[in-house]
Amino acid sequence: MTFKKITETPSNHDDLEKKSVGEIISSINEEDHRVAAAVQKKLNDIEKLIKRIELRMKKGGRLFYIGAGTSGRLGILDASECPPTFGVSDGLVIGLIAGGDKAIRKSQEFAEDSLSQGWKDLKNYNIGNNDSVIGIAASGTTPYVVSTIEKCNSEGILTGCITCNLGSPLSKVSEIPIEIIVGPEFVTGSTRMKSGTAQKLVLNMISTTLMIRLGRVLGNKMVDMQLSNNKLVDRAEKMLINELKISRQEAQDLLVKNKNVRNSLINFKK
Repeated sequence: MTFKKITETPSNHDDLEKKSVGEIISSINEEDHRVAAAVQKKLNDIEKLIKRIELRMKKGGRLFYIGAGTSGRLGILDASECPPTFGVSDGLVIGLIAGGDKAIRKSQEFAEDSLSQGWKDLKNYNIGNNDSVIGIAASGTTPYVVSTIEKCNSEGILTGCITCNLGSPLSKVSEIPIEIIVGPEFVTGSTRMKSGTAQKLVLNMISTTLMIRLGRVLGNKMVDMQLSNNKLVDRAEKMLINELKISRQEAQDLLVKNKNVRNSLINFKK
């Protein structure tokens, strides 16, 4: 099969500058509807990757996301939400981006073209065989990502990828590829749009499912969340009030003593 970048094909919409605001946002919304359906088609691949990662994480392994540009930023976003949401260490799910932390806010010229820097970035974390690495690249061609996944394979590290093209170089070198084919972008080639949304949906599935499987959710509650602002403290109090049938003051006292919802539930005595 000849590799074709669907992500670079012309938009289904033209003369965008001539459209009204209402027409533009309606068309964007029309395209966005295609994303969830495209993700649904790949649930089996997503499940397979999650199960393989879970086995390694239960042995003490970590999950790394690696990408460039928008893809790298999405990985960092997902990783950075795990500690406050699930109470895990910031070393359990780690996002890496070509060009380093500076690239989170500002593009770093040619950083994504390096064939060696990605592995060097992983080595800074003493990556090992229990760890897993997911390469994120809408195009599936980013050298920084493809070369790193290749090296991980040679080192016996589990690899997966999230891409939006069929049969890309990244898919071919990944042990478990996830190809979410969302079609042309609304603005031709602007993969921060549908491709980025697809990547975010898949990342949500991966991290949330792993955290549930690792016991970081009770019922449907984030019982290990970090109580880092008033909103989260209020949420925690309401959890305890509803679960234990106690007053707000009792809930507040429990949280002061036990520091989080889980410990409060475990140590509650009527």
